[in-house]
Amino acid sequence: MDASVRNEKMSDSEQTFLDDAVSEVLPELPAATKSILIEHLQSIGVETYDDLQFIEEADLMTALRPVQARKLLSIWKRKYQTPENSSSSSVNASPAQSLSLLSVSPRSSSSSSTSPGLDTQWDDNFEIPWTKFPDDLMHALERGKRPGPTLRRQMVRIVVTEMVRKCPHVGKKHSTEVAKKMVAKYPKSLQDVIEGDIVGPGYHSLVKQLQNRIENVRRTSTPKIRKRKCQTDDSDLTNEVTLEERAAMQDTYGCIKWNVKFLPSKETQESQQEKIDNLKIMFQNSDANQEEVKSLMKSTFYTQRQHVNQGKSIKYLREEWPFWFDELGMSVHFKELTGIDLKETFIRNLDLKGKRLLNYMTTVCVNKSKKFFQTYARLLRIRGQQSGCSDDFKDMVLLLLSYFDEKEESMFFYVEDTCLPEEVQLEQVPLTPAVIVCGQSCYSSTRYMLSLDRNLINTNISSFISALCLMFGSYYCFNIHYPSELASTLEFLQRCFFSINPEKGTKVENKNSKRRLTVNPRVITLIQELSDHEWREG
Repeated sequence: MDASVRNEKMSDSEQTFLDDAVSEVLPELPAATKSILIEHLQSIGVETYDDLQFIEEADLMTALRPVQARKLLSIWKRKYQTPENSSSSSVNASPAQSLSLLSVSPRSSSSSSTSPGLDTQWDDNFEIPWTKFPDDLMHALERGKRPGPTLRRQMVRIVVTEMVRKCPHVGKKHSTEVAKKMVAKYPKSLQDVIEGDIVGPGYHSLVKQLQNRIENVRRTSTPKIRKRKCQTDDSDLTNEVTLEERAAMQDTYGCIKWNVKFLPSKETQESQQEKIDNLKIMFQNSDANQEEVKSLMKSTFYTQRQHVNQGKSIKYLREEWPFWFDELGMSVHFKELTGIDLKETFIRNLDLKGKRLLNYMTTVCVNKSKKFFQTYARLLRIRGQQSGCSDDFKDMVLLLLSYFDEKEESMFFYVEDTCLPEEVQLEQVPLTPAVIVCGQSCYSSTRYMLSLDRNLINTNISSFISALCLMFGSYYCFNIHYPSELASTLEFLQRCFFSINPEKGTKVENKNSKRRLTVNPRVITLIQELSDHEWREG
């Protein structure tokens, strides 16, 4: 994030010199790769041409392959080293003269060997084998229809066969580039879309299928030790950082302003404290001006983040920031933190995708799993004759938990409908954000509470949707990781209903050193199945 801020502040001339320095050596480098490389060079302090002489190969490996990195270094060392280390002729060499110093051109180096494993740019030039696809598949693609599961599997097999011919050790980044090309060519047929809304970048499910097929091919031809090495070569950033760094990544996951470094202009510590005191006073008044509350919460966002990131307890935060734990205050903080309107985004996506998801659950999933069918039957009995959008939404959430085989009690804690806040047995409530349901079921309840770290932070929530949004928002506002027992349900809600789709990292707690994928495979599968699900609204 710091690098992107620096990039925005750079003058046009500063951006141009790095672009020129890279392009004159690697003219065929894809624009996306070049952008990543330039951003990284800026982040490590490259500001002038002279700085390029101090670059090392390791500095370039985040964006380039080894041969590409060595080509850049070979030219930059000759062209930009200082007079003390080089003759003036080499310093003043033109780009054309500098390029001629390379003994082998990129073209000749790739053509000098027929081994596909030595083609370091194979995925950039890889052509999708469209002509090898079955006629039925091409017919569906060209008409913008989604191919059925059988045709899609055939397509993946054919593509992976060609990929492995080009390079025996295909990694995730290669699969991602190939999937991008395929989705870009036929977006209507291959993109991850639910009711017209693109989920994430739109190609995660195809990447997953390509990777699964590649792993199947490897199992039959690659020894175990070698296979593990191949898997780690192209692992993304999440898999390469230490456990300590990964914890920080989980905290910042999905956020655009997690750590605000400076007070707003014209603000001081004293003015911030004055506003905090005003908010406390206003919280005591039932007729507090909502617009004023929003303005004060927004202008004190800096101090709110400081308190959370310093590790202040939930009890302390509740006393200092009472509005933060209400819908009004949390919506302001969540919008500043993630750039997303908490409840508005959820309701919009619920209207757009909720009926399709519920239809899929009640017409397809019930026939796939006996346990899921039993859960659905139990919910029908509890719900009785009640109907309505709100109850349909409750069905959806409870069925999602069952679909992912995750426990309802990890998210909801049931008490009597007349239960007072002081009567809730908090020692039995999960430590993570939990909705306290005042009643025998979510269907009959008209009042909810919210617990955080076994502290009741809101004791009078009137609707199920509001309770769920407050619970979800708490994970981001207060640096809480998704518990592993709710990992799939929360990530599905995050991606499909709250529109938070980071391409790297994870929000799931890591109880051990086991590698976690950027996107939960079970979530990808459900997204793909929903995209393919045919239904009509009655």
